[in-house]
Amino acid sequence: MKAFVVTTYGPDGLREADVARPTLGPGDVRVEVRAASINPLDKMVRNGEFKQLIGHRLPLVLGHDLAGVVSEVGTGVTEFAVGDEVYARPRDLRIGAFAEEIAVDAADVALKPASLSFEEAAAVPLVALAAWQALVDLAGVTPGQRVLVHAGAGGLGSTVIQVAKHLGAHVATTAHTRDLDTVRSLGADEAIDYTSQDFTEILSGYDVVLDSLGAASLDRSLTVLKPGGLAISVVGPPDPEFARQLGKPLLRPVMAVLSRKVRRRAKTLGVRYSFFFMRADGARLASLATLYDDGTLRPVIDRTFGFDQTLEAMAYVEQGKAHGKIVVTR
Repeated sequence: MKAFVVTTYGPDGLREADVARPTLGPGDVRVEVRAASINPLDKMVRNGEFKQLIGHRLPLVLGHDLAGVVSEVGTGVTEFAVGDEVYARPRDLRIGAFAEEIAVDAADVALKPASLSFEEAAAVPLVALAAWQALVDLAGVTPGQRVLVHAGAGGLGSTVIQVAKHLGAHVATTAHTRDLDTVRSLGADEAIDYTSQDFTEILSGYDVVLDSLGAASLDRSLTVLKPGGLAISVVGPPDPEFARQLGKPLLRPVMAVLSRKVRRRAKTLGVRYSFFFMRADGARLASLATLYDDGTLRPVIDRTFGFDQTLEAMAYVEQGKAHGKIVVTR
């Protein structure tokens, strides 16, 4: 079958190839991929940024988000049947959405929201799970709290805004001038134009900040938190708790060193820091599907590419100009 495969780590390491169909094991479902979306995480995996932490082995079919149709079920699978329309974010060692087919652990799969097309559904799993897990499971956001979301027009930010509003939070976000109306339409109470405004001069007393931009933004974000507030980064540096999540306690000292500077800075300011890396969860995707079907949440898509244009789609994402998710379709 056709797939886009990482053959060597680096910017030029992804290429189209013919590969064997994925093996279907007990507890798996085989899915004919109708659409997949691209995430910054795909670039990071392609470049080898997680090769020591997660243990990917090359060659590796890339792709973390998909929607499609179940074509076969493994032994022991009773919750899905051939012909079911599903969506998924496969667990880290079983990614491979940039392909004609993928075998996924049934625990990572859910029936796709009935109201969404395959293209729309493929844009959802990673960012929806990340938003929910960061705001609910990690931060425990409650009604009335104040949440700052950076890059609110991006694939992740646009979803975090919506989930935070669903949870009853007051939401601020940073965005480019051209995207201010968009982020307001998603529910942002305060939209800060980062081209002309400094969010640190406007905001204060926030309970949670979710940062996806990097070290400079994260450092400044710590200053707008109230005492005890939490800064969450999805781009690092990883902290000791991440070693526990990976099941690699021996890495705790390494991650403590990597995050020492930001954790020390947070402690000085009387706030907290946490690195966040989302996990696959089909049951949560099933519950999130109801929020898409009732209109509480909606996918935000910048543009779509054909499957044969996956490399071009990756390049488009790397330019950092996407306003929402980028989807490839078959």
